[in-house]
Amino acid sequence: MAAKHWRAGLLALLLLAGDKAMTEPRTPLVIAHRGASGYLPEHTLAAKALAHGMGADFIEQDVVLTRDGVPIVLHDIYLDATTDVASRFPARARNDGRFYAIDFDLSEIRQLQALERLEPDGSPVFPGRFPPGPTGLAVPTLAEEIALISGLNASRSREAGLYIELKAPRFHRREGQDIAVRILEVLAASGYAERSDAVFLQCFDDATLRYLREDLKTPLPLIQLIADNSWGEDSEVDYAHLQTDQGLAEIARYADGIGPWLMQIYQGPGPDGEPRFTDLVARAHARQLAVHPYTFRRDQLPPGIASFERLLELFIEELGVDGLFTDFPDLAREHIDRIDKTR
Repeated sequence: MAAKHWRAGLLALLLLAGDKAMTEPRTPLVIAHRGASGYLPEHTLAAKALAHGMGADFIEQDVVLTRDGVPIVLHDIYLDATTDVASRFPARARNDGRFYAIDFDLSEIRQLQALERLEPDGSPVFPGRFPPGPTGLAVPTLAEEIALISGLNASRSREAGLYIELKAPRFHRREGQDIAVRILEVLAASGYAERSDAVFLQCFDDATLRYLREDLKTPLPLIQLIADNSWGEDSEVDYAHLQTDQGLAEIARYADGIGPWLMQIYQGPGPDGEPRFTDLVARAHARQLAVHPYTFRRDQLPPGIASFERLLELFIEELGVDGLFTDFPDLAREHIDRIDKTR
């Protein structure tokens, strides 16, 4: 099994007594999903600075590559939904009508404004968040974001780590780019390549995680993201299989944890109105895999959950997840701090 590199108290020591798993108390990680994206446009440096100020333990970076091979922080391989690319470069869409980041050099990406995420019809995905329209914010490179977080760690005397997702590695490979190598190069230049206490690498593609571990020999902890097969995230990965006992055993050979969709754990209310859960968290913990589910949003609660506070309570206090991705890191931080005070 891959070596485990964790902050003190991150992974529970799993002690099996018969069929009952007992875990030592631990404080789950607050992972700022695309930064403090509930308040500012996602993946902007402003959203990352706010997440740092709100006490996030780790701050997420989704990474894609430009045409000239520069890692930039952007959730999609497309630029349409979160930038003004269509108005600045209207003739640069592919035949499918989409504007691909990999078709633009960094110098061209620099000319774009980062916007609040929009639907294809131009309406906001989350109407109650930062208003649509010009922001004056840019699409950052991974190196720029690392410099910001590292600088804030120094000036604020508190450590926030990096939580980097390699987006669509198979797509990048078809385009002639190796996104794993490019990201590791930036981490090495930034002094983070060996900082296993300060960096997670995550991906939906199991082959890429194996490549990172076995071929590129990274010592950094790896997280296997788990989608739903119906999403079409990666047609070559069977995400239903990854949730089985056999799938989890396979993951444990190359990765240090899983990042499941929260609805793969919570199954809605039962006939009596009480919440129903799968046993995915317990089965992952039995294989010493951390569990970092996504995405916890105050303005997008699962069915049967009356409040964000109740959602956090279920996953943190009842299920014992090791961390969670949230658009609202301040609310998760406040909840966890209250728990810690009672211990």
